[in-house]
Amino acid sequence: MVDILDAGGRDTVEKTCRVLGTGGVVLLPTDTVYGLAVSPDHDDAIDRLFVLKQRPRQRNLPVMVDSPARLAPLGVAIGEGARRLLESDLMPGPLTVVLGLGRGGPCSWLEGRHEVAVRIPAEPFMLDLLQATGPLLVTSANLHGLPTMQTVADILLQLAREPALAVDGGPREIVPSTLVNCAVDPPVIEREGVVSQSRIREILA
Repeated sequence: MVDILDAGGRDTVEKTCRVLGTGGVVLLPTDTVYGLAVSPDHDDAIDRLFVLKQRPRQRNLPVMVDSPARLAPLGVAIGEGARRLLESDLMPGPLTVVLGLGRGGPCSWLEGRHEVAVRIPAEPFMLDLLQATGPLLVTSANLHGLPTMQTVADILLQLAREPALAVDGGPREIVPSTLVNCAVDPPVIEREGVVSQSRIREILA
């Protein structure tokens, strides 16, 4: 049976870091839906995440960081549209920004990609965790093709297998982040979520 920790627990960040650092898949609360997270340094953990979610391998995993300062080492290209979004009051927040990769190429664990989706979640637990771990690969905690459930208990019932650890932050809304593709010029809003299209256009104007 999977261990479940309280997101507000004194040692939860430390314990979660240990599990991620040893190649575990962790169920975590973000500011929108629950996510499944792994360290990009563990290929076997990435494999297990795809199995847990039954996600097609050709669908690349998004990245979460705690600050825009973490993006440069990934080798991403930040154009004017992306810069405006990253520097806006939407960050941290329920916004996913797709970035292309720079001329120098990506970091080793992003090799083979042409772009990467990045999130900076406005969730205190996640920001503390990401500050400690560095970038994590995080995708919504649902069986592929099914909606993401609101509670840890319901998510664990839905997944194909159990994660190594679950962190319970209480019920989450089921509205996803808004997705803006800044790897193209001009940027394109590919999914409207918490943030409205009009707000995105206002920032990009």
